[in-house]
Amino acid sequence: MGKHKKTQKVKKQRNAQLKRLMKPTDTRLKEKNRIIKEKKKDPHQMKVHEATQQSSALFFQYNTQLGPPYHIVLDTNFINFSIKNKLDIVQGMMDCLYAKCIPYISDCVRAELEKLGNKYKLALRIISDPRFERLPCLHKGTYADDCLVERVRQHKCYIVATNDKDLKNRIRKIPGVPIMYVAAHKYAIERMPEAYGVKA
Repeated sequence: MGKHKKTQKVKKQRNAQLKRLMKPTDTRLKEKNRIIKEKKKDPHQMKVHEATQQSSALFFQYNTQLGPPYHIVLDTNFINFSIKNKLDIVQGMMDCLYAKCIPYISDCVRAELEKLGNKYKLALRIISDPRFERLPCLHKGTYADDCLVERVRQHKCYIVATNDKDLKNRIRKIPGVPIMYVAAHKYAIERMPEAYGVKA
């Protein structure tokens, strides 16, 4: 065997060994032998991050839409606690906030009270008072908590009156919405800035 043929054979063997050592995606390989990797799509780039638009009524935690006369949305729980503590709702609110208050009853709260039966006839009679404003609901069902949360998220002019722990926690996550509740046989309010003249 000639010297030339021997060197060619050795070269071929070396190339074959090199090919075995090289990855199939190595750029030194010819395009037809090379496997071209597709770039992985970054999952963070795929997601569209939507930032919820803040209400123009808020100046940091200060809600500019709150002011007398105060608009207070009542929960079923709050009405029942008021009756148990023998509190006049409108008068109690005015004593708490030192200003005129307009209590609002949504359709779902009324429906909840109607569902509860004869025990809550007094509560229904109280909310039938002409001083209580009616808020029409457009959603299906009679679950009041979701309705109240959605309402105060859209309109920052309301104070929510409730003694329900879960509803309080949900409303605390929404900036600029004060919560009124029954404590020690009178009404108290939390998250109400002192600039409004009410001690929170």
